[in-house]
Amino acid sequence: MILSNPFFLVLVTVCIFVAIRVALYKTGLVFLVKKWWRRFEDCFHVYQSFKVPEFNESMQENHLYGRVTDYLNSLTSIEESDFTNLVTGKKPNEIVLKLDRNQTIEDDFLGAKVLWETGASTDSTSRSLVLRIRKADKRRILRPYLQHIHVVADELEQKKRDLRLFMNVEAPNRAWRAVPFTHPSTLETITMEADLKSKVKSDLESFLKARQYYHRLGRVWKRSFLLYGPSGTGKSSFVAAMANFLNYDVYDLDLSRVKDDSELKTLLLQTTTKSVIVIEDLDRYLSEKSTGLSFSGISNFMDGLLNSCCAEERVMVFTMNSKDHVDPAFLRPGRIDVHIHFPLCDFGAFKNLATSYLGVKEHKLFSQVEEIFLNGSSLSPAEIGELMIANRNSPSRAIKSVITALQTDGDGRGIAMFGRRVGYDVGSRKSGDEMVEPGGVFCGEGAHTVRDFRKLYGFLRMKSNRSSHSQSFDAGSANRDG
Repeated sequence: MILSNPFFLVLVTVCIFVAIRVALYKTGLVFLVKKWWRRFEDCFHVYQSFKVPEFNESMQENHLYGRVTDYLNSLTSIEESDFTNLVTGKKPNEIVLKLDRNQTIEDDFLGAKVLWETGASTDSTSRSLVLRIRKADKRRILRPYLQHIHVVADELEQKKRDLRLFMNVEAPNRAWRAVPFTHPSTLETITMEADLKSKVKSDLESFLKARQYYHRLGRVWKRSFLLYGPSGTGKSSFVAAMANFLNYDVYDLDLSRVKDDSELKTLLLQTTTKSVIVIEDLDRYLSEKSTGLSFSGISNFMDGLLNSCCAEERVMVFTMNSKDHVDPAFLRPGRIDVHIHFPLCDFGAFKNLATSYLGVKEHKLFSQVEEIFLNGSSLSPAEIGELMIANRNSPSRAIKSVITALQTDGDGRGIAMFGRRVGYDVGSRKSGDEMVEPGGVFCGEGAHTVRDFRKLYGFLRMKSNRSSHSQSFDAGSANRDG
């Protein structure tokens, strides 16, 4: 009787529809239960509110409002807000989420829950944000939380700004001239051994987070790199990749345009924080010095008193074709923190280039290319890259052109790099020089006992290789072949 009643059937149908609708609404019933539970839990806590208006009493812009807004828009919990605006970002095809008015967003800090509410001010013409913190947590987290917002907002602002490339010019009133820095190189696109690239990336990431650590040690928050190797091995592209990774401006300092030590100091004073200062071909300038700059002026630029005062939050990069004939005083720890060798191509680097430029991981001609490399021939990555670009529509033709170039232009060039490929610089090592790590990066720290043992082991290994007339190869290639 009841089941045959039309009214009852309609009621059951409506109830089922409502149940399904509730279950699907806002990611399901679980979402609603959690939301209601949070509201029920809040009834047992006393909150204190802090208002952040868009403008102050003098109708001047409140900069804290903008920083908090950027911080909230970066939170993943914004996606759980009831209503969120979709707007285009600065980058092409970028879509970002923005909070709408009268919404609540939840954040967690040091194990405490905080709430942000968006809405209009009393005059309804300006906006405001309201921070709600449980009174039990206020004394413990309020100041650290606000400082955390400032740190995150600084990072977000750094990522949003447009990078610039500065060049020193011979002008009476303007030492630096800037242009937009749009170099596309990144740490992912440069050709480098994976282990070495990982070390460099980790070093840069650690530097970005080390302000307090450096200051606790009484040291200037800066990092200096030496990139050395033949022309065309990717040093300039690596500098651009570093700048893009750090999101730092680039100051390209041409020493031939600097008149004297005083002008060099002025140029350093005019650089800004969050910048990479680059001096290319330093070895060539030191050997062909033609301006009024002194060697002491250059060394003081690298780590003198002015550098200690004006090089905060900067990365200094020096490039050389070779450091064999450079005064070791320019390369000592403190002036150079990290050394990175950029050698000519070996077979492993060739395969990486073939993958990047041609989309080829294996090819029947690879065995022939490997044999040519083992016979001592080599080319720079730039030379091989240009051949692959010119023949990119035909991988076979591109590899054949590389083989021809290796047999003609690259014959014997790989043998000349032997001393640098076994893991340390045999030509320039002096007592107390820096320890070289496999792969090309080395730092000023390290135990002398281990350093001397590696030196002796490398010397015996070289002597053994030469006596058996075996072909030379670098440590990276040896690991891969093994």
